[in-house]
Amino acid sequence: MSLIPATILTGFLGSGKTTLLKRVLSEAHGQKIAIIENEFGEENIDNDILVTDSKEQIIQMSNGCICCTIREDLREALQLLAAKKRQGLLDFDRVVIETTGVADPGPVAQTFFMDDEIAESYLLDSILTLVDAKHANQQLDTRQEARRQVGFADQIFISKTDLVSADETAELMHRLKHMNPRAPQKAVHFGEVPLKEVFDLHGFNLNTKLDIDPDFLKEDDHAHDHAGHDHAPGEACNHPGHAHHHAHDDDVKSFVFRSDRAFDPAKLEDFLGAVVNIYGPRMLRYKGVLFMQGTDRKVIFQGVHQLMGSDLGPAWGADEKPCSKMVFIGIDLPQDIFLQGMEQSLV
Repeated sequence: MSLIPATILTGFLGSGKTTLLKRVLSEAHGQKIAIIENEFGEENIDNDILVTDSKEQIIQMSNGCICCTIREDLREALQLLAAKKRQGLLDFDRVVIETTGVADPGPVAQTFFMDDEIAESYLLDSILTLVDAKHANQQLDTRQEARRQVGFADQIFISKTDLVSADETAELMHRLKHMNPRAPQKAVHFGEVPLKEVFDLHGFNLNTKLDIDPDFLKEDDHAHDHAGHDHAPGEACNHPGHAHHHAHDDDVKSFVFRSDRAFDPAKLEDFLGAVVNIYGPRMLRYKGVLFMQGTDRKVIFQGVHQLMGSDLGPAWGADEKPCSKMVFIGIDLPQDIFLQGMEQSLV
């Protein structure tokens, strides 16, 4: 049986997750989707679509979708669904897991790597984060969970942009880009997203295209040229290359390491092992394409919290100059320690 793709849907309360899920559960899209819902959400889908007095955890929808409310453990729900599918009792093509609005998606993502039984049945496709344009700045200022959800995202959907000005939306997108440069952003209306933009995004595929906006990197490099050139929160940043003020000093930030020298595999493994030991809980996502000594192929690397993995990618092209590029997204990570440690792991 081929692996069942899984999508984690996260976002702060009121960001439109339920609207999006209702659409998936009721629209005639021809896909059979199982939705796993965390029971303790403020806004339960059940009230609107499901008969709540049903003792059965798994309810079949008229359009072929399935809704499964979790009262116990995510692992058990995933195992139950996979077992029923194998036995031919349930027919579905993919799973969407809605995390509660205040959840950190990290442990949910880790379930797919740590648990052999789950890893043999499922393939984690991506983490989607919904952000409510009207309330996002306040949520991001006051709630670390909201910042973490942005840091974890493979794709960000911004809802309720019709309630704010175009300038406010642009400022918000700029802020989110600083927190997570590798997640594409898209404004959506009332949670209405074409399903092809929700599924099969391969955010967790260890593939070779490391999606970082090239302009973001230019700006980032520029900032690194100024040793110690930091701004107080809210201070205008007026040297060339920055179009916006950074009024928000978020604890979720990203930085990029690059080098065209090769890594010494043993040194790099030691260094990453050490930082993951110390900073693992604060390391949200880290991902890169690495130039390693001893192989002519790209090494594709990524991690979530304390879990990391690497794969051999294709060979470096004849016209490609081998180089490493790694992005770290985390909470108050000591950028200098990371960059220096990476530098010291080079051959």
